[in-house]
Amino acid sequence: MPELFSAEEVARFRSETPGCAHVVHFNHSGSSLMPQAVIDAVVDHTVLEGEIGGYEAEAAAEERYLRVYDSVANLLNASPGEVALVENATRAWDMAFYAIPFNPGDRILTSVSEYASNVIAFLQIAKRGVTVEVVPNDEHGQISIEALGAMLDSTVRLVSLTHMPTNGGLLQPAATVGALARENGSYFLLDACQSAGQTPLDVEELKCDFLSATSRKFLRGPRGVGFLYVRDEVIEQLEPPMLDLHAAEWTAADGYRIRSDARRFENWEKNYANHLGMGVAIDYAIEAGIDRVWVQIERNAARLRERLSSIPGVSVRDLGEVKGGIVTFEVAGVAPGEISKRLRDGWKINTSGAGVSSTRFDMEARGIENMVRSSTHYFTTDEEIDVMANAVEQIARS
Repeated sequence: MPELFSAEEVARFRSETPGCAHVVHFNHSGSSLMPQAVIDAVVDHTVLEGEIGGYEAEAAAEERYLRVYDSVANLLNASPGEVALVENATRAWDMAFYAIPFNPGDRILTSVSEYASNVIAFLQIAKRGVTVEVVPNDEHGQISIEALGAMLDSTVRLVSLTHMPTNGGLLQPAATVGALARENGSYFLLDACQSAGQTPLDVEELKCDFLSATSRKFLRGPRGVGFLYVRDEVIEQLEPPMLDLHAAEWTAADGYRIRSDARRFENWEKNYANHLGMGVAIDYAIEAGIDRVWVQIERNAARLRERLSSIPGVSVRDLGEVKGGIVTFEVAGVAPGEISKRLRDGWKINTSGAGVSSTRFDMEARGIENMVRSSTHYFTTDEEIDVMANAVEQIARS
């Protein structure tokens, strides 16, 4: 098992993270705190654009920008040609999903904890005669592998899974799902928005055809950028829903040719500063060691769950056989939004909410309207966990 980070290592990570001096951050599942090196990469390129011009700054940073593809590939055990750099995780997911050639009679299988944006896209495609079916949970509250196996057949065009739901620490058994989908001949689309930067991601092991992720969450990069992985063997089967002169070449008055690599899912205009920052964030995570990051996050989240669960009137709502860094909870008699406000105003503790509209299948099944969503990271300290738990206890008592 990988080693936990030492106190000295955690102290170094925190010294390299300016935000640690200002807030007690338990909102990494929303947007994490950037290391100084990431901030510098974004600011320096923005300043360069102001000094010499945007096109000229792009040319000056070309080699560094191309290395961002290598960084994403290293993170995922993929090749750079299987990587697209895009505006955000939703755009990454959408570009893959809407490129799939659905036909009337096709079926989409998804999980109880699937994210709202994804389900909305399913429902839109369902107007074409495509059926959307939800695979039941098992006894742990995660996707039932037995039920999935029974539902798979030649009509299943896509299996879509949110690796870690937005409303809890559950880590879905994605590799097993991917193996079943691959064996069935179905596409497998993995939403890794919350798991990228938190847990190791190996696309060969996961057997996914697509993987979408953001920069701003556990990877600790800037907002407004993300990436998409598309397996090389399926790229030529897919025509993106939108094309421009970057994704394709205008070859004749009435013809065009699409790029042969995953960059067919990109467009010409990019946020170069933030993509460069994302590359630095990914390199920072890889250097820290994603395997060590994962065990530290698991350990910190387990400690937070234990502390919160011991408080009278507090209910921790996380599911799953394997739990990650997202910790959701309720306090009897206090609205989740009020809890987050009081934590922020009274203790400078950042949290967010998880409402029914984000994961309706799951939340309605459990009769939950809203919860507080907190999240730990590898540089979260025991002292911060104690501050958080003590603050929640005071709120519960009041």
